[in-house]
Amino acid sequence: MRINYDAATDSLYIHLAERPSVDSDEVVDGVVLDYDAAGALVGIDVQHASLKADIHRLALSHMPLTSLEAA
Repeated sequence: MRINYDAATDSLYIHLAERPSVDSDEVVDGVVLDYDAAGALVGIDVQHASLKADIHRLALSHMPLTSLEAA
């Protein structure tokens, strides 16, 4: 999983999988879910992110050690 923030556009993208998206659904104003060809969620796009979340703070809890070792 990767998280990217673009300060110029105030957009936050959470990459949940490394597969291309083929479909999207705006679930609320400025929040778009991206899906792959099988319908699995692959990403979350948040526009005007600083108005929706505290983007200056990232807190991780209970990360599996296998994920950290693979990174």
